[in-house]
Amino acid sequence: MLGRFILLVAGIAAISVGVAGVAIRSTDSQGPEIAAAKPKDDGGWSERGGGGWSSGDARVVSSGEVRLGRAGDSHFYADANVDGTNIRMMVDSGASVVALTRRDAEAIGIDVDGLPVAGTARTAGGDVPMRRVVLDSVDIDGIEVRRVEAAVVDADMGVSLLGQSYLAKLDAVNVEGDTMTLR
Repeated sequence: MLGRFILLVAGIAAISVGVAGVAIRSTDSQGPEIAAAKPKDDGGWSERGGGGWSSGDARVVSSGEVRLGRAGDSHFYADANVDGTNIRMMVDSGASVVALTRRDAEAIGIDVDGLPVAGTARTAGGDVPMRRVVLDSVDIDGIEVRRVEAAVVDADMGVSLLGQSYLAKLDAVNVEGDTMTLR
């Protein structure tokens, strides 16, 4: 069990490093609506509806304060509403973007196989394909961010990661003892 936990932690750390190479891109915010499964010459980012995409388009549309308790494995987890689907995510401030497991991406309605491979993520199990997508909305207990860059990682991460493409849009992320506060 401990060996499996260490492998999971090493894999998540490796994915975080691999995903860290994701560049911030922007385009005309008046662009056409694109389906996630439709490839486009957009530098590797695919869109799930709405106009345009870039980290500049991401914005907090509702706010408040959310407190997360530390789990038994010393991590913080959040139950996020991602494009209308509830997804359990581990908060990972070291991940550049939200990293979705294939299972979670498919539950949201993303046609993973229809997305172009936009690079690889290095994991403990080796290099795995990574596909980029922009999520319409990520909401954690009323703190909603729209137009969130994400990567679908074809690896058995076990849990999706709530990375900086969401966290950096908040006013504050604080940890005091066993409590993480998102504002």
